[in-house]
Amino acid sequence: MLRNSFKALLLCLLLACPLLFCGTAQAGTLSVVGQSRWVTVANVFDGDTFRSTSGEKVRLLGINCPEIAHGRQAAQPYGEEARRRLISLIGGQTVQLRPDSEKKDKYGRTLAHVYLRNGGWINALLVSEGLAYVYTFMPNHRSTEQLLKAEHLARNNMAGIWKSETFRILESRELGPRHIGQFRLVRGRVKAAPQPWQFKLGELSVSVPRNFRQWFTPAQLPQAGSQVLVRGVIRMSVNRQLYLALHSPFDLE
Repeated sequence: MLRNSFKALLLCLLLACPLLFCGTAQAGTLSVVGQSRWVTVANVFDGDTFRSTSGEKVRLLGINCPEIAHGRQAAQPYGEEARRRLISLIGGQTVQLRPDSEKKDKYGRTLAHVYLRNGGWINALLVSEGLAYVYTFMPNHRSTEQLLKAEHLARNNMAGIWKSETFRILESRELGPRHIGQFRLVRGRVKAAPQPWQFKLGELSVSVPRNFRQWFTPAQLPQAGSQVLVRGVIRMSVNRQLYLALHSPFDLE
């Protein structure tokens, strides 16, 4: 009788609290769930930013949506679509915020993965629909691999932004001054590295800045002849050379 009662109690606990019995592999998940909280959405600014009814400004973590028009800046392709989609998903809703290691950005906005009551993960949904791309900075990388899988699917399906000239993957030979200041995915074959922590894709110099090297190992950098995909902002150096800085290992595929 007591044994049957104990089995019934154990079954109830397993059904009610499955995370408690998932072992050490779920330690990070347990930590995030413990820090999560619920807020009610007051208004949506764009595809990746909203304000709660308490006045808190929230930035969806690990992704970036196309810009909407503001000031003298014109809207990017799919910027309005991303904003409308976020409104349709969370407008007026109570949503769950799940943080990562760093909980605020330099603008004071709360950084979070956002979940609906039914478990829907908004960040990944926007990426999978081609309304956002992966945009991650260390040490906030807990869910980046899952977001990259969603992005790969969207890219393969040519969904949303991936049909646009503004966001399509560029071959390194296509790069020119018109791309300076743009966040782009660039594909090419690696030339011999001119110095440690640096390699070249055609005329594009790719490097890991000193303050981000703690997140890399030299072995993660590609060998000459490798075909790779990098992501980041295209810039021009003082000696008029195009370059791109890698901020995390996830910026290199």
